[in-house]
Amino acid sequence: MTEAFHRRFPDLPQVACFDTAFHHDLPRVARLLPIPRRYEAQGVRRYGFHGLSYAFLMGELARLAGLEAAQGRVILAHLGNGASLAAVHHGKSVDTSMSFTPTAGVPMSTRSGDIDPGLVWYLARTEKMSDKQFNEMVNFQSGLLGVSETSSDMRDLLDRETQDVRAAEAVAMFCYQVKKWIGAFAAALGGLDTLVFAGGIGENAPAVRARICDGLGFLGIELEEKRNAANEGVISAKTSRAAVRVIHTDEERMIAEMVCRVLGLG
Repeated sequence: MTEAFHRRFPDLPQVACFDTAFHHDLPRVARLLPIPRRYEAQGVRRYGFHGLSYAFLMGELARLAGLEAAQGRVILAHLGNGASLAAVHHGKSVDTSMSFTPTAGVPMSTRSGDIDPGLVWYLARTEKMSDKQFNEMVNFQSGLLGVSETSSDMRDLLDRETQDVRAAEAVAMFCYQVKKWIGAFAAALGGLDTLVFAGGIGENAPAVRARICDGLGFLGIELEEKRNAANEGVISAKTSRAAVRVIHTDEERMIAEMVCRVLGLG
């Protein structure tokens, strides 16, 4: 596409904004994958994604809460059709749930998230599933859609969960897995100062946020029910040791700002 665009508009500059850039300097222990070392030389490592969203969220956190908060121990939860989390300290990505591809990490609308790699061999033997079919399954037929068998949309599942156990289990699985990653990243950070929810689900589903945060009091998380129900910017209680925020992410604006900086336009 870029080559075709260049042929048509040869004098127009093109700027690439990589969604992995925010995680470029992950600590080595976080970016290494536990497979034979020779693959690292081929570029096989944890890259992470949603970097444009995370860069924007960190800028907004600094604007809204101050530089001290943005330099603290922060977990960013971008929860939408694609979902991932990032652990951030001193403004730098320390770890993130997506890996070599965006399929890894928490379950998503149609992506499986982390699963046992032994399934590849098992399904190849029992279902004669090809590598292409497996890739199709874990990217487009799994996650909320696969478990509910009805919808990949969290809004639909929340509406149906009292009548359909499959919808209820899909919602419960999603909340449980996100909660686990928050706990893991709090351990990696050595504590938690701020938790940020963003993305279509993170910004608009109070019930999901409440279920994710339920039981995380040991991390200092305590929600204020009315603020959470109203999707306010700060949804943690005054007694909460960790701040919990809802911040609208804007990846398109982040791209525009980065392009303007690269081209010296403002």
